[in-house]
Amino acid sequence: MAAPRFQALPGFRDFPPRECAVRNYLFETWRSVARTYGFVEYDTPVLEDTALYLKKSGGELSSQLFRFEDQGGRDVCLRPEVTASLARLAAASQREFPKPLKWFEIGQCFRYEKPQKGRGREFYQFNVDILGEAGPRADAELIALSIDTMRAFGFRTGDFVVRVSDRQAWLDFAGRHAIDEERIPDFLQIIDKLEREKPEVTAEKLASFGLETAQITSFIADPKSASLAFETIREDLEARGLAGFVELDLSIVRGLAYYTGVVFEVFDSGKSMRAVAGGGRYDTLVSTIADGNVDLPATGFAMGDYVIRNFIEETTDALMQMEVWLQRQQAGCDVYLVLADDSKRNDALGIMTELREAGISCDMPFGSLKINKQFQRAEQTGARFALVIGSELPELKLKVLASRTEENCHVLGLADWLTDRLQQPDGPLLA
Repeated sequence: MAAPRFQALPGFRDFPPRECAVRNYLFETWRSVARTYGFVEYDTPVLEDTALYLKKSGGELSSQLFRFEDQGGRDVCLRPEVTASLARLAAASQREFPKPLKWFEIGQCFRYEKPQKGRGREFYQFNVDILGEAGPRADAELIALSIDTMRAFGFRTGDFVVRVSDRQAWLDFAGRHAIDEERIPDFLQIIDKLEREKPEVTAEKLASFGLETAQITSFIADPKSASLAFETIREDLEARGLAGFVELDLSIVRGLAYYTGVVFEVFDSGKSMRAVAGGGRYDTLVSTIADGNVDLPATGFAMGDYVIRNFIEETTDALMQMEVWLQRQQAGCDVYLVLADDSKRNDALGIMTELREAGISCDMPFGSLKINKQFQRAEQTGARFALVIGSELPELKLKVLASRTEENCHVLGLADWLTDRLQQPDGPLLA
């Protein structure tokens, strides 16, 4: 059979019902944890002025933009990440809110890069940020939130680790080794790719800075290389009972140029996939976006839907938890109306409307079907009950589809009775 003419573009996804349900599971978990921590939700447009993302993002990002000229002649792009958009929004409206701002966002981003496991050209991100607080306890709060997000997905101690680093330590290193300021981003890119590039490639790149690989590995291995901020974070997380999820790892620097201090990434313990989440402090970005008119220290992190879903599907406890949630959500309705007598269709429509107004999800066939086909359809929708409407009206029968048992009920007070019945286990009620 020939392939369909029209398909989703490479790196883009459709979301049929199950895929949409998985996405909803991720979103609901993210929202629940963020709100538990006292964060409030915001959003920004997916289309932005390209200059916003060229101003301070750096790294490979500028070459990955979905960029074009709109009909008004503006140079625009689909947002590749959200932090710069947040900085723009915060710079414009921060006076309206008490500090610190504790904001989160769940939204779609776009990057033109090679689709592969854990990476597509469109993706959803959970973005969590604290703006207006310069101290390391804000970083600790975000690291704790990232840990509790992982735990909310069903991951346990030993499944993942948060690798915390200190970008300022690397900036100090660069200063001690007389690396020109304009070359520091290139130097940090080398550190960021230490685990991904061949040692000989790394050695050649470091040589251009007058450095040897041994100097880098020695610096990474020495805990004293980190600033005092890390010790404050460690003590904070220890008081929360979360220090066991964290380790100091100075090989983490993050790829974007706007990071200024503590950075971190969440990895599966086996390091079999790219980072599940990552972020850090970006104290100068808001000022840069606002051309120096607003000075707002900030820290934040993001978690993408691709990698966290892959990790869930490869981890037994997390996968079982998701599947249980999906089973509860997959039903198309609670009650399916079965017409044993098609002449009662108008009565059934009235009953269905009454039930829906009471908040009970229900459905019925559009056309005339044999009764066994209607029961088959009821099971296909995932309904718990089939409400049989026939010539006995106003008497009705309620079929419990899981147990194949039957209960009698009446049109009078049906909505209240069914509301109560839906709270009961799937067995016949005792008289």
